Amino acid sequence: MHKYLRSLLAASLLLAGISARAQELRATVNVVATSVQSTTDKRVYTTLQNAIKEFVNNRRWSDDAFAPAERIECNFLINITAEISSGTYRANLTVQATRPVYNTNYSTTLLNYQDNNLTFKYAEFQPLEFSDTRVVGNDPMTSNLTAVLAYYVYVILGLDYDSFTPRGGDPFFKKALNIVNNAPDGKDVAGWKAFEGNRNRYWLVDNLMNVKFSRFHDVMYQYHRQGLDVMYDDVARGRGAVINCVNMLAAINEDIPNAMLLQVFFLAKNDELFKIFNKATPQEKGRVSQLLATLDVPNANKYLQLK
Repeated sequence: MHKYLRSLLAASLLLAGISARAQELRATVNVVATSVQSTTDKRVYTTLQNAIKEFVNNRRWSDDAFAPAERIECNFLINITAEISSGTYRANLTVQATRPVYNTNYSTTLLNYQDNNLTFKYAEFQPLEFSDTRVVGNDPMTSNLTAVLAYYVYVILGLDYDSFTPRGGDPFFKKALNIVNNAPDGKDVAGWKAFEGNRNRYWLVDNLMNVKFSRFHDVMYQYHRQGLDVMYDDVARGRGAVINCVNMLAAINEDIPNAMLLQVFFLAKNDELFKIFNKATPQEKGRVSQLLATLDVPNANKYLQLK
């Protein structure tokens, strides 16, 4: 079902009758190290960038066949902040992914998240290897890079599939959970365990897999398929579906306040939600402005301008 719907969105970009097997992602990868003082040859960062790009884009992450125009647009930005020791780095990783909206040139953001707990070891021209059945290799610091990348690839795929098919992302969220359960473990490795904080890889996939958040997956489907994808033909109906999604998010927040999953959603959607409701009726604005301000406190002032 997901492939059929995604094919519809890509149809305007494909010539009739042309279909090709391709990997799932079209990722832009950037590795920057402007703040790092090191004697290491700077070419290693370019080599690393190319290796990550090949790892993400050329590996098959699912059993589905994606035509070239169907590939999921995403970005991986690795900002190296320190070289802990020769070839061992500390970095921030920003992950972004988008999804096309039916019958438009607009792409909606699925994920826009910064992970500040990336540490890894990399030697120039070292192949990047990963296996779902053997997440940890011989060196946890070396394995941590590919484990983190694979984790976010599966999260991206899960969110994308959720946006096309009810609960379509479950198989990918399970794969992300498998990585968490078998993650590298070491002195400088962080972000995989519950006790390390309440906003990390553990908690994101925990929320995605937790039955308490089952309505979130309904939101992902209804927001995109019944909301954004119908707005070209019927703005009022599409906006009504988005309002229903806001109400469902409010119900989740009432049961589980301040959940990481809702914060991740609003990091991706806050600008879009403002634009959707900025053109709404006064009655609709009144219904959602305060509700959004309560759900997404960092952007509360933005939503209150809707009144």
